[in-house]
This record gives sequence, structure tokens and C-alpha cells, in this order.
Amino acid sequence: MTPESAGPGSAGEVFRIFLRLGLTSFGGPVAHLAYFREVFVARRGWMRDADYAELVALCQLLPGPASSQVGMAVGLQRAGLPGALAAWVGFTLPSALLMIGLALGVAHGAAPPAALVHGLMLVAVVVVAHAVWSMARVFCRTPATRVITLLAAAMLWLWPSPWAPVAVLALGGAIGVLRRHQGAAADASALAIRVSPALARAARWSFVVLLVGLPLAASLAPSDSAAAVGAAFYRAGALVFGGGHVVLPLLDAAVVTPGWIEADRFVAGYGAAQALPGPLFAFAGFLGAGLQAGPGGWLGGGLALVAIFLPSALLVVGVLPVWQRLRRWPALAPAMAGINAAVVGLLLAALVDPLWTGAVLHWTDAALAVVGVVALVRGWLPVWALVPVLVSANWGLGAFI
Repeated sequence: MTPESAGPGSAGEVFRIFLRLGLTSFGGPVAHLAYFREVFVARRGWMRDADYAELVALCQLLPGPASSQVGMAVGLQRAGLPGALAAWVGFTLPSALLMIGLALGVAHGAAPPAALVHGLMLVAVVVVAHAVWSMARVFCRTPATRVITLLAAAMLWLWPSPWAPVAVLALGGAIGVLRRHQGAAADASALAIRVSPALARAARWSFVVLLVGLPLAASLAPSDSAAAVGAAFYRAGALVFGGGHVVLPLLDAAVVTPGWIEADRFVAGYGAAQALPGPLFAFAGFLGAGLQAGPGGWLGGGLALVAIFLPSALLVVGVLPVWQRLRRWPALAPAMAGINAAVVGLLLAALVDPLWTGAVLHWTDAALAVVGVVALVRGWLPVWALVPVLVSANWGLGAFI
């Protein structure tokens, strides 16, 4: 652990770190989890690998964008509720501003150079590969946990469903419990994120009341009102399992079907979101700003962003105390050993497909990825330095090969 791990931090500190992540975290939700682990576990020592893997597993089981929920929980641990808000704002702000600006025509829809996007994808490959290697050393020390990791990865490859991550985590936990008398064990200490019981209850009730109440309020207002927009985006954020890509059908039904935005514009905004760092849910800012419903513009973009992320924040605050009570159950310690191994399998599956298959197109790409992983493992380069190094190297090799 580094000296930074001692004592609480400030919301300003959390905001600055997550803003850097929001500017540089390319590659999608699983890559974001790897970036977070590198920054908050390996470099800053804010939590242990076991705590981080547990947090990832918990957020995978909740509806909403798992990487953003993990970020909120890290901020909550470091600086309380202001820290959770700072983490969300810092991580989401860069992509949200770009998406709203694009919707308003400020960015003119200019696409980034292909070589730049390709280099950034190679950075994501390196970061996820390093996370898999590091976490496997901690959580895959026995034959049983190695089998769980490989089984989880295989299931995710063969069953590309939004429910697959939930299923493999549950299976990993079940195998861990079944083998609890055969050496499968986990650290039984609770994840140290403190939320008062009263605040947690308020968050859980708010989640339910808003889920039921916003559609009722929208039904009493005009069909294109701000209440209708808020209800549509809140419902999408509250009911989606599997992250950013899975929310697209819900958003399509919510905004394209009623005629609030044209289908081709919807697809164009989604395509632009793929090239940006930060959470894919920032796509909501593009939609909210360009809708022919609600306030539109910057206010509409802000409304859509708050509405789609609010369920995730309420669930993180509301569920953590319940989870910490469940952690006292004797059977949960061996279950967490299996779940942690399944988390490694989740990262491994994403490393192979879509990251490796999408980014490694030539032997030079594979060579750059290997060199990048070695540089991280050996401590030759920090993660932030990989971005200019790998992007420049990819650009240079592309000019000569």
C-alpha cells in the first residue's frame, strides 16, 4: 500500500483522478474496470485486490453501468457521498460534454483519425491484459479457481447474453461453496465502505418510488414533456443489465419509437460514442440534447444524463450496507473465492473478444501489446504514459508497414 491509502481523502482529489480517467479510459466498460484497478489498487492502494474484485462482482449483479457504479463506490469509500458524486462527474464529464456538443452541431461530427482510435484500442488491450495477469496471481492459486476462471470465460464466449455475467458470477460462487471443505476460501473481512442505514434505506426507497412515480407523473403531463423524458431515461438506467451496449434497445424504444429523434441520428450518435473515453451511458447526453421533446439543448442533455445514471447511484448507496451484512454469513467467504475467480474470467473473456480480436490486426499490433504488458508488469511505464507511447508507436509503424 502507498501512503495515499491511509485515511480519508477529499472530493476534490477524487474528482481530479476520475477526470483524468474520463479523458483517457478508452475501450469500454471492462477496460474501465482494468484502468480503475491499476489506479486505485496497484498505484494508490485505496483498496486491496480482494475488495476491488468483490466490488466489481457486486456491481455486475446490479442493473446499470457496472464501471460507473464501481467508480461511484470507490469515490464513496474515499470521500463519502461528495466523493461518489465527484467520481461520477469527473469520469462522465469529458464524454458527456463531447456528446452534447456533437448533438448541438458544435463538434460537426468530425471523426478521429483511424490510427488514433486503433492505438487507443491497443492501450485498452494492454491494460486489461495486465489486470488479468495481476488478478489471476491473487485469485487463481488453486486448480479449482483456475477451472472457474476458464469456465467463466468459455461461458461468456459461447453465450453472449446480457445475463451471462450474472450467471457466471453465480456459478463461480456456487462452485466455491461446494468446495468450501476442499480448500476454497476467501478473505472474510467486509468491504469497508460505510453508509448509514438510514441513508441506505432512503436510497432504496427513492429508487423504487422514482421507478414507479416518474411514469405516473409523465402520464399526467404532455407526451413530449421534460417529465416524460426524465421517466424514459430513468427507466432505461434502472432496468438494464449488462452495461452500455445493452441499454441501446431500451433507449431506441424510448426515444426513436415515439418520434423524439430520427433513427439515423440515433445510430450516428451511438457510433460517435464508441470513439470516446468514459462511460457509454454518456450517449444519453447526445440524445437528451437532440430530442424533439423535453427542454433539449444543454439542459435536455443534462436531464437525460442525470436520469439515466441516478438509478445506479441509488443502488450503490442502498445496496452496500445490505451486502456488508451478508458478508458475515460463513458460506459467503468460500463463495467469494469462486466469484473472484469468475471476475478474472470475465476480464479474460473481454480481453480475447472484443478487445484482442478488434484491436490486434497485424503482428505489429501483437508485438506492441506484449511490450506494453511487459512495461506495466516491470513498472517501466505508468498507465497514463502508455497512451502517447503506444499511439505514437502504432502511428509510426502504420506509416512504414
